[in-house]
Amino acid sequence: MAKRVVPFFPLKLVAFPGEHLNLHIFEPRYKQLINECLETGQTFVIPVFNENIMDFGSEMEVTELFKRYETGEMDIKTRCLNAVQIFSFKDKLEPKLYAGGEVESIENIEDQNDAQWEELRSLAKRLIEVLKMEAKFDVDLVKNSFELAHKLGLSLEQEYDMLQMVRESQRQTYMINHLKRALPLVSEMERAKEKIKMNGHFQHHDPLNF
Repeated sequence: MAKRVVPFFPLKLVAFPGEHLNLHIFEPRYKQLINECLETGQTFVIPVFNENIMDFGSEMEVTELFKRYETGEMDIKTRCLNAVQIFSFKDKLEPKLYAGGEVESIENIEDQNDAQWEELRSLAKRLIEVLKMEAKFDVDLVKNSFELAHKLGLSLEQEYDMLQMVRESQRQTYMINHLKRALPLVSEMERAKEKIKMNGHFQHHDPLNF
């Protein structure tokens, strides 16, 4: 895939392909950028920022101008098209106010394994049950690992790792390993919370027969 120069909007977050992201735009440089996106349909890249600009990010399209304020600030809706690798960074893409740099799109290979996907969904359901979140999140409606990732407590660093992975099977293996490590810890934390709730309350215990 060919390298190209695109505008940057660095943020301390990871947006996965297909994900929708709402943004409030208030800085002059990003007002300029988003107005150009609305006029021309151009895209921009969110480089992941974690103390420094990282080497991978998310290419975004503006799908809707939700609200424009008298100050020129905007509420917009965006969607991630694909992940990109970042090869250069400039504070300003002269004569523009905003940053930018050279990027290349990352291939996304949909090589989902049915047995692996079922294992991942089963583990995700167990975590949702432990957290008592069944009413808020239906795992059966999820189609891929990207849709699961933000819901299941991955750190920014773990989400960044997933953004770089080109194969769905690789991302699923990564999440399966994460859930296998996380489930015992989360279960223990939930048990501890239940014990704390009982402190100070009158408790009924059946007498032991011995």
